[in-house]
Amino acid sequence: MTETRAQNAAATPQRNTSKRTVLMCRPDFFTVSYQINPWMHPERPTDTDLAVRQWGELYRTYLDLGFTVELIDPVPGLPDMVYAANGGFVLDNIAYGANFTYPERQPEGPAYMDWFRANGFDVRVPKEVNEGEGDFLLVGDVILAGTGFRTDRASHREVAEIFGREVISLELVNPSFYHIDTAIAVLDPSPADGESPNIAYLPSAFNEAGLEVLRSRYPDAILVSEEDASVLGLNSYSDGRNVVIASRAKGFEKQLRERGYNPIGVDLSELLLGGGGVKCCTLELRR
Repeated sequence: MTETRAQNAAATPQRNTSKRTVLMCRPDFFTVSYQINPWMHPERPTDTDLAVRQWGELYRTYLDLGFTVELIDPVPGLPDMVYAANGGFVLDNIAYGANFTYPERQPEGPAYMDWFRANGFDVRVPKEVNEGEGDFLLVGDVILAGTGFRTDRASHREVAEIFGREVISLELVNPSFYHIDTAIAVLDPSPADGESPNIAYLPSAFNEAGLEVLRSRYPDAILVSEEDASVLGLNSYSDGRNVVIASRAKGFEKQLRERGYNPIGVDLSELLLGGGGVKCCTLELRR
């Protein structure tokens, strides 16, 4: 090994995994029959069987990583229920329910809250409009909260009161990245003592005030290209070392490797037609 390679190896941090428990929903009824985001085009055909197979790849990837994967039954007539991250925000065994913006998705909120109750979570019915973990990301002890397209800023105060955590509001400005989990990836969900949490993000998804916050709090963040973000590369899920990402996000994959992470690519191209990727299909259950 040359001196330069040895120096690079020494500089690359050792990443540690942590146990994850997640909730998923099979896309048995997935289709695109309406348009509520720029990714959706009802006039284009979708392949439900392909969506199920691709989702199955993600499900098996999580099992191979040692995750505990819980399943909620899909409901006929709710094609977007596969995007489980939007079903709520779960922390400290408290499940804050979702209250969707668009009527097409509003029945998902009660369906997920029923599942939370049946599985022993302390369910808090939301007063404010919010779309769950799609717009609430736990980064260390802080919750980054998105607003601008789906989740009302008033729900940020509601979350702060329920969980007693600092909530930082970030305004999204690009309609293609309408949830914060499409524009920020949390790379170290539970950093070790003394370590700072790592994130990756797309700068153009946020207004200048939000960018100032991100630059100040996460100066070592990975800045992801427009190309990789356009395949929802940031809509990823990490256990602290292994980062499951869109297989087409090749630049992001390289950036992750350079930082000592192990990127694992999966193809969710069919579910991308509905505006969702890896993280959208993944709701973390934190007891």
